Amino acid sequence: MVPSECRLLRGLLGFICLLAMCISASPDLCVSLRTVKDSLNVTSRRRYMKMNFPINYTIQVHYEEVFRLRNITQLLMEEGPPEPRDLQELWLHTSKEGIKRVLRVLPERHPTRRKYLSNLEDLFRDFEALYYQKNKKDETRELPESIQNIWDNMGENGWRSVTPKSILDNCYRTMLCLFKDCFQNENDNINYCDPNWRKGNQTT
Repeated sequence: MVPSECRLLRGLLGFICLLAMCISASPDLCVSLRTVKDSLNVTSRRRYMKMNFPINYTIQVHYEEVFRLRNITQLLMEEGPPEPRDLQELWLHTSKEGIKRVLRVLPERHPTRRKYLSNLEDLFRDFEALYYQKNKKDETRELPESIQNIWDNMGENGWRSVTPKSILDNCYRTMLCLFKDCFQNENDNINYCDPNWRKGNQTT
C-alpha cells in the first residue's frame, strides 16, 4: 500500500472512531454542552467578540492554543490516531485558555466581560466538571505521540496573533465535530468534521 493510501485509511479509521464516540455521550453531558452551544451562537460571537473591539484588533495566544477543524483532520491522519477523548480534552483546554486570554485584556467594566465572557467561562467550568465526572482519567494510559507532543509543547512554540472572535469560532466549530452526537438531531445530514461544511451556512 502506498503512503498516501495509508494516510487516507488512517484518516478514515479516525473518523469512524469519532462516530463511535458520538454514540456513547451521556444525555446530561449533552444538555450541558447544548447550553454552551447556545451561548456560542453566531450573533453573540459577532456582537461581543467583534463589534465590541476595535477594527482588526488581535490578541496573542500560544501556537498550540489554536485548535481548528484541520488540526483534527491532521491528527486523525497520523499513525496511531488519537482516541476521541484525546481530542475532546484538547478542545476543552484550548477553549478555556482562549477565553482566559481575552478576559485578561478586558477592563473590569467592559461589556464583553460583564455581559458575555464571564458567564461563558462559568458554563465551561460546569461542563468540564461534568465531563471529568463522566470520563475518569486513566493515568496509566500512554497518549499517542502526536497528542503528547502537543501537550509537551503547549506554551513553548511562541505566540501568534488572532482575533477574539476567531477564538470562539474555532471553539464552536470543533465542538460540533467532536461532540456531534449532542447535535445530530438538528442537522443529521451535515458532517461537522468536514472543514468545508460551513460554506453557505450563515449560523456558524
